[in-house]
Amino acid sequence: MRITLPIVTRIIIRTVTRTVAAASLIAALQGIAAQTLPSSPRAYLGFDRNDYPGDAALAGLRKSFRYTSYWLNTPPGDQQNTWIGKRSLLRQHGFGFLVLFNGRLDADLKGKDAAALGAADGNAAVAAARKEGFPPHVLIFLDQEEGGRLLPEQAAYLFAWVDAVREGGARAGIYCSGIPVRDGDKTITTAQDIVAKAAARDPGHARPETPALWVANDQCPPSPGCSPGEHDLSPHQSGTGSAVVWQFAQSPRRAQFTTGCAATYAPDGNCYAPGPPHSPATFLDLNTAMSVDPSSGR
Repeated sequence: MRITLPIVTRIIIRTVTRTVAAASLIAALQGIAAQTLPSSPRAYLGFDRNDYPGDAALAGLRKSFRYTSYWLNTPPGDQQNTWIGKRSLLRQHGFGFLVLFNGRLDADLKGKDAAALGAADGNAAVAAARKEGFPPHVLIFLDQEEGGRLLPEQAAYLFAWVDAVREGGARAGIYCSGIPVRDGDKTITTAQDIVAKAAARDPGHARPETPALWVANDQCPPSPGCSPGEHDLSPHQSGTGSAVVWQFAQSPRRAQFTTGCAATYAPDGNCYAPGPPHSPATFLDLNTAMSVDPSSGR
């Protein structure tokens, strides 16, 4: 026997059914959109230091930072490299890497075969990376300490180093200044000069592409100063659009660039890791990158 419902009841049922179906369709479309639309890129905070911070400091540092610098040779101004042999322990604590090789100052290049020195140092960088257990494709940054336009011998050294690193199977990057300085009646940054010189190299060269750039710019703005975790900073905000890493705070702070953000630094002028007590092991430089392992060093 078929039960016949009142017409009003039937209308209500049809309305409810359509409403439920519409809600289900909306939910399904929202689910599809969530799966197909890319999420917003996220930047990650890391630190760099000339001296290894010590085994005991790693757990505290890892609470704030996703990656760390790692020197392959003696850092600027130091007498020894305290990072050697620490890659495995850093990996165990979950750190990614910014792998560094200390380059030569212009005073060490004048009157010498700068290109030959660059090639020798590039080979040494690759050999050191292999010895420390880094993968073959690791991105190694050459520390170009002196800012402004590259002098001829500096450019010869830098690009010979880049070529040697690439020929050794690794990838090449440059740590350099992104702060504008006077250059005649205009200004220039070291990063801009490297990009321009890379583009102007012999078109027939096997690898004319620009090396990856780790840009130092602690000038505020654009830097927020020593305020880790308070800003989601992209390397592109550094003033160098092609930067893959941005060092936005240094220890000790440089007064000529950080007047507007001086209050974010500790009274002694250093930038410290949040949480751990201030000590010679916890002051550092701050960096931002779009990867938790910018050098692919894991």
